[in-house]
Amino acid sequence: MMHEKENCRLCNTISPIFHIELDRYYFKCPTCSAIFISKQFLPNQNKEIERYETHNNDIKDPGYRKFVSPITQAILTSFNENHQGLDFGSGPGPVITSMLREKGFNVETYDPFFDYRPDVLNNTYDYIACCEVVEHFHDPMMEFKRLRSLLKPKGKLLIMTDLYNEKQNFDNWYYKNDLTHVFFYQKSTFKWTQHTFNFKSIQIKDRLTILNS
Repeated sequence: MMHEKENCRLCNTISPIFHIELDRYYFKCPTCSAIFISKQFLPNQNKEIERYETHNNDIKDPGYRKFVSPITQAILTSFNENHQGLDFGSGPGPVITSMLREKGFNVETYDPFFDYRPDVLNNTYDYIACCEVVEHFHDPMMEFKRLRSLLKPKGKLLIMTDLYNEKQNFDNWYYKNDLTHVFFYQKSTFKWTQHTFNFKSIQIKDRLTILNS
């Protein structure tokens, strides 16, 4: 059954249909500009795990290490081994953590499927890395509240995800074709996030967005 409108899962604004495909459809939020799949098409936990296990997560793979390097370089530039970091959504192959620990950095890992350690969410951190994670959020409002609460003052939330822009044809946009990618951001979405969650500043460069507390 098709619903013509649905509440945005980030800002709760009633949002109209943006795009329809044969097997699913998407809404676009008029407030925060997010694009999101209808909640009736959200994958269950088994489907998510099945998909994640198909990823090549070899922490020694040069291509994988190069892919995450925008986040690791930003962390290496701004922090040192005395700071505490969190690799949030670290997955089955925590390459960011591995690369930073090679430099003597102190990093904890957390993943709801592959490294479930809720105790690490009781601490606060100087930096939090979220690489290819936020597009999987079923409840982004809850997740961003949590991430903001985990950051120390003058901390950084470093996000890697592919941003949508209006010049792209959503129908042909590869990023939506992964069925575990359920929530998509534009630059304006992250600027809304900055103001709503009281981040002092934001930097966006290509796939990397940095929110500063």
